[in-house]
Amino acid sequence: MRHGIPMAGNFLNQENVVLTGACEAIVVDVQCIFPALGPLSKCFHTKFVTTSPIARMPDSEFIRFNAETAGENAKAIVKMAVENFKNRKPELVNIPSQKQNARVGYSVEAIVKVLDGVANSQVDEFGTTKPLLECVTSGVLRGAVAMVGCNNPKVRPDSAHIGLMKKLLENDIILIVSGCSAQAAAKAGLMDPVKAKEYCGDGLKRVCELAGIPPVLHMGSCVDISRMLILAAELSKDSGIPISQLPVVGCAPEWMSEKAVSIGNYVVATGIETFLGVDPYTKGSEEVANLLQGEHGIKDWVEARFVVDTDIDSLCDKMIACIEAKRDALGI
Repeated sequence: MRHGIPMAGNFLNQENVVLTGACEAIVVDVQCIFPALGPLSKCFHTKFVTTSPIARMPDSEFIRFNAETAGENAKAIVKMAVENFKNRKPELVNIPSQKQNARVGYSVEAIVKVLDGVANSQVDEFGTTKPLLECVTSGVLRGAVAMVGCNNPKVRPDSAHIGLMKKLLENDIILIVSGCSAQAAAKAGLMDPVKAKEYCGDGLKRVCELAGIPPVLHMGSCVDISRMLILAAELSKDSGIPISQLPVVGCAPEWMSEKAVSIGNYVVATGIETFLGVDPYTKGSEEVANLLQGEHGIKDWVEARFVVDTDIDSLCDKMIACIEAKRDALGI
């Protein structure tokens, strides 16, 4: 994105891209790959390229990635795609016309600086989180949700992400998002600074207008969760409030992959309550389920736990209640 290449979609869009008939090559790495891409690509002119030795698949061309020859490998793939263009079958090409504006790629520093600039005319190189903290303590913003995670074939694509986001925005809760969740927001227009503010409550709408930002801030891929936790750490440091007591929660409403498991564990271990819209595979053991989700399991160790609810409205209500309870405990 830093080179001006727009996003096309998220996890559950990968087969749809091939179905347009306008895809010369689709290149995959090691995770989040549909096994049907090989046979599906053969129905079109699309070249299906795998790059990892542990994720080689039938009906694919293997071009192994390694750091020393990455540039040459990339050029070879692009050349292959360019040369494949002449094999397009015009009768099979159907490119959707839907487009959305989205502002993407916020770093921790960019978020801090833009919000600091609203309150202070003299902003130093790095800025401070104090204006954001003042918005939260005054009640203009009720809190924040870090929303990450996959699409899941068990859930209608993007529905949980978008339903949750719209309800949270109405309640003046700002969203920090990454990965497939972020791309769901982009497709729904929730990262358009002009259009998206109409979904917001009065407080969040005012902050977005003053700062010139969308209410849903994109911070990178799913594995960029560390950026979100660095921001939480900065808020904790500047406020003197432990991370576990900040009015902030995590959420993965349609989680699916192994990396989502590690991301969720990272967020909970940092002290941030994490809400899931798909059941984790722990129901076989009541002891493990209670350890992860109970009031006296891991919460006794890290001051946070997993909260699971497959009813998205109910999950959202629990997130809002958790944020409000944290506010009450702080007396704000």
